[in-house]
Amino acid sequence: MNIPQQKVPRVVIVGCGFGGLQLAKSLKNAPVQVVLIDKNNYHTFQPLLYQVATAGLEADSIAYPIRKIFKGQTNFHFRWGEVQQIVADKNLLRTTVGDLPYDYLIIATGTTTNYFGNTAIEQHAMPMKSVTEALNLRSMILQNFEQALLSDNIKEQEALMTFAVVGGGPTGVELAGALCELKKHVLPNDYPELDFRKMRVLLIESGPEVLQAMSAPNQQKARTYLEELGCEVWLNTKVAGYDGSIVNFQDGKSLHTKNLLWAAGIKGVTIPGLNADALNNRGRYVIDEYCRVKRYENIYALGDVAAMSSEKFPNGHPQVAPVAIQMAELVARNIQKLLKQQTPDKFEYFDKGAMATVGRNRAVVEAFNIRFGGFAGWFVWMALHLMLLVGFRNKIVVFINWLWNYINYDRNIRLIIRPYQKA
Repeated sequence: MNIPQQKVPRVVIVGCGFGGLQLAKSLKNAPVQVVLIDKNNYHTFQPLLYQVATAGLEADSIAYPIRKIFKGQTNFHFRWGEVQQIVADKNLLRTTVGDLPYDYLIIATGTTTNYFGNTAIEQHAMPMKSVTEALNLRSMILQNFEQALLSDNIKEQEALMTFAVVGGGPTGVELAGALCELKKHVLPNDYPELDFRKMRVLLIESGPEVLQAMSAPNQQKARTYLEELGCEVWLNTKVAGYDGSIVNFQDGKSLHTKNLLWAAGIKGVTIPGLNADALNNRGRYVIDEYCRVKRYENIYALGDVAAMSSEKFPNGHPQVAPVAIQMAELVARNIQKLLKQQTPDKFEYFDKGAMATVGRNRAVVEAFNIRFGGFAGWFVWMALHLMLLVGFRNKIVVFINWLWNYINYDRNIRLIIRPYQKA
């Protein structure tokens, strides 16, 4: 790989999610060469993918070119490619764009959709973990309404207009709420010939409540918000299979739908080459309190793909952006300490809280032992997401879109730019 050789240690970062992005930024003034490799040439603000999927935002509002982010950072180099293997005994990465030696390797590859080994669901359900998948979902939603217009079969119409969202975490809750708002405010104006009493939005959760990481009052509040919007919430319900038309459940029930949206689980994106015991049974790298991968002194993992076991978090920290960002800051600080032969710091997570939005004027927030929701929660949710977006243009574009949608009860980006076809 053609990267200038310098007389400073090389820090190679794999992945430009929240963790990789923060780490590269935090090493801006460090005496190291930073090389970041990613399969995309942009950073994606994943918390707003569901708004791309439901025609609230355009894809380029939540994505930002990596090279532009680091414009002016002289110790930074970016390469567009995929990592194929780690050769740890040679401090080497094998990639689709050539071999890449490293002094320090940081794995920040994030997660992908977990279908728990069910190949039928993997084949027929719609995930939403990337910009491409969000655009596919948007196209599929609109295409199914176009198809419903052409059908004179009532059962087929109902299946095309039934949306089953599997997974009651923040992604599932936010996606279900957005679909309900499309039903209530937007789609009836586009398709006046359709009877929207046939459109159903279901949120299907295998556990006893939605948003299980939150407190019981906020779980109940989120469920109430969903039901107020017209969402059917099915709890303690496990999906057994899906053939593209019929969802079968473990309790024997079934549901006829052409739209199974899968937000039920994630697993780490790992790279071949490390010892088998470097991974746990959840597909996450086992790391110590310094974020080093088990049995490796100069290989680190952070964010969603890493699992640091502690008394408070025996299965690893929550797979959320603040964990990745705080781990990245620690690793950047520790690399600089090691170069000075100083003692590195141990990681301690500062939990600032959690939040989820359930549509217009509806959100639940927990921060510093304070719980609130409604319009105040929704406003805080919007403000925080605007702050965290990368790029001034993106902040302005998203704000204007949200303001327009709020005033007009509309979503303008109902475009089938690239028709979706199931494999």
